[in-house]
Amino acid sequence: MRRAFLTAIGVIALLHLYIGWRLLPALPIDMGWKVICALLLVASWVLLPLGMLMRRARQPWVDRIAWAAFLTMGLFSSLLVFTLLRDIALLAMALMLPATTFASVVTGSASFVVAGSLIVTGVGFVNARRRARVTEVEIPIENLPTSLHGFSIAQITDVHVGPTIKGDYVAAIVEAVNALDVDAIAITGDLVDGRVEELRSHVASLAQLKARDGVYFVTGNHEYYSGVEAWMRELQQLGIRVLTNEHVVLERAGAQLVLAGVTDFGAQHYDRRHRSDPAAALARAPAGAAARVLLAHQPRSAPAAAQAGFDLQLSGHTHGGQFWPWNHFVRFQQPYTAGLHRLGGLWVYTSRGTGYWGPPKRFGAPSEITRIRLIRR
Repeated sequence: MRRAFLTAIGVIALLHLYIGWRLLPALPIDMGWKVICALLLVASWVLLPLGMLMRRARQPWVDRIAWAAFLTMGLFSSLLVFTLLRDIALLAMALMLPATTFASVVTGSASFVVAGSLIVTGVGFVNARRRARVTEVEIPIENLPTSLHGFSIAQITDVHVGPTIKGDYVAAIVEAVNALDVDAIAITGDLVDGRVEELRSHVASLAQLKARDGVYFVTGNHEYYSGVEAWMRELQQLGIRVLTNEHVVLERAGAQLVLAGVTDFGAQHYDRRHRSDPAAALARAPAGAAARVLLAHQPRSAPAAAQAGFDLQLSGHTHGGQFWPWNHFVRFQQPYTAGLHRLGGLWVYTSRGTGYWGPPKRFGAPSEITRIRLIRR
């Protein structure tokens, strides 16, 4: 573990050196400002591992360090990507442009990288910190009874209450969800990034969530980093039903809807008793149910959900990539990045998430509160 951490620090140092080497000599600023920029790169190198290392500490100033570290992480990510793209472009231009023109391109492109990174990080910050907007999704279900036509589920996911997301952020989400006046509310994991004793007061407003058929929760991978059993008990005390490979049956005028939930796709790596099992979640459900809906944190649960016989799976986990260009890489780890997809007879809806993880930054992948409506096909 220590060797891996030291390796990570070394890699981060090399990446910062690369950015400084490629940008600082080309920037049209005097030497004094270049020294300041170099010192800022050193500070960034120190903050990135320090912020992650201190997340488990409880001192009140730790959150301030986390804020600085995560803001730095977001800016560093854009600087690194834009610097790489700049070097690729310069390599091509060096073969085509005369020396005098190429020299001006080198200077101008360095300034563009810095300005572009600052703009993207600033816009991403505003997008991340505002309350998530409501996304409306209609799911056609074959032979859905009239009494269940329009059945609505509000989905929130990946809030990541922790160092930079606190009670006021959560309270705004609760207010927006309650305004939707839905039949059920689903929280599909990664609600928290910290232990109950640290965050209890910041999630307390979840007790105010209101839906005709209840509020339901399934675990995400981050609950297993944060003391999953304690969080399951805490959420139950807030009036939220935790579904651990089980289901409930909801009725409308004699028509039945099965709402099931599974533990996180990788839960067995932390607790073998929590192995995710969509088939077990549907066991002993009424055979004549008009619709079967599964709450599963990761889209990777979809093949097992389809095999078990579910009609719809609601997931999160991906954040939609959270900010460019990482939204293009999620597909290598998850089958679906965001939005509505079809797998055989199963609809899979993957939310981009209601909060964010790490850098307070969303660019090209806006957060969402999702209102799902089941309609007759």
